[in-house]
Amino acid sequence: MTPPASELELSVVIPCLNESSTIGGCVTTALDAMRRHDIRGEVVVSDNGSTDGSVGVAIAAGARVIACRTSGYGAAVVTGLASARGRYLLMGDGDQSYDFALLPRFLEKARTGARFVMGSRLRGKIHPGAMPPLHRYVGTPVLTWILNSLFGTRISDCNCGMRCIERGTFLALGLTSTGMELASEMVVKAAVLGIPIDEVAINFYCDARGRRPHLRPFRDGWRHLRLLLWHAPDHMMTLPGFIMLAVGLLLAFSQLAGPVSLGSTVLDLHYMILGDTLSLVGTSAASLGLLVGATTPAGTVRHLKMLKPVHRGYTIDTAALAAGLLFSAGLAVDGSVLAYWLVHDRGELGLFFTRLTLCGLLLIGMSVQIGLSALVVGLRVPTKTPASPRPRGATDDAEAL
Repeated sequence: MTPPASELELSVVIPCLNESSTIGGCVTTALDAMRRHDIRGEVVVSDNGSTDGSVGVAIAAGARVIACRTSGYGAAVVTGLASARGRYLLMGDGDQSYDFALLPRFLEKARTGARFVMGSRLRGKIHPGAMPPLHRYVGTPVLTWILNSLFGTRISDCNCGMRCIERGTFLALGLTSTGMELASEMVVKAAVLGIPIDEVAINFYCDARGRRPHLRPFRDGWRHLRLLLWHAPDHMMTLPGFIMLAVGLLLAFSQLAGPVSLGSTVLDLHYMILGDTLSLVGTSAASLGLLVGATTPAGTVRHLKMLKPVHRGYTIDTAALAAGLLFSAGLAVDGSVLAYWLVHDRGELGLFFTRLTLCGLLLIGMSVQIGLSALVVGLRVPTKTPASPRPRGATDDAEAL
């Protein structure tokens, strides 16, 4: 008999989709481990639409089964974690690749204050055939390196599916991924919120189902990478954009008076066109990075410390002002060239005026990009809902007392 929810210390959550040959063993192993170590807990199987009798097998083994109507590994995990009643929530796959007898390792860490504990297959023992060489030596290490580099974490196995998280921490993460990329989203959001991540070494076994796994290496790998890049806009857009913008402006404006010699290299009109291109691409990238930072909820993306003042100052008003000033400057520059051309009988203009025209067009192009980003930022400005008119004769509760 499952103890009352208020007394549960641990909930083991197992996502399930047609795992009838293995789910029973997973549930039994987890319940036996909790009994042996006097852990008050439960096993929750989050079924994702099984048609092979997995639900009946899980119930017979002693699990509480809930139905997840949204397809996908991530959806099943989040639904299971949200329905669990324990103080600590431990997740793991239902294919017997993870040994639930090791759950005391996770709980021991959690009891000492760890809010998020990840298993590490790479620091434990990987049984022969359990992990393809491409995953073991390329996919997982590369994704882990990218994640650690972008978000300042120090984990060794970002794809390990056996993890333990404190209930309040799980709720604070606000997980939304429905696919395999949920594994990365958990780590990313924990890092952004400053939640420490602990690790324990675990054993990793061969999938015991005897069929093709649900994982699709290239599709799911891309979804992991896409999520990591989206949550680090400063690394991928803002900072590279500012660097390109600075180089581009230097190339463009350094040649206003004519070609520039750098040793044996002469920077002429073609380099100025390259500078304009870099400036426009840089403006676009930096604007998009700032836009992501301004329109996403707090605790969703990680900002570089050096760019935090820029993010604080980036509002619809400052972006609109910058766009207006750039547009006015560009219009003044190109307007002066046009006036000169009209005054001088519309004759042929020299290279100096060509360079001046390019600079004016650059300023106008930058102003349009920044102005459009300002409009998008403005769409996210909260508006106050007009108060409904009070019925005649109505009084506040305080007035009525």
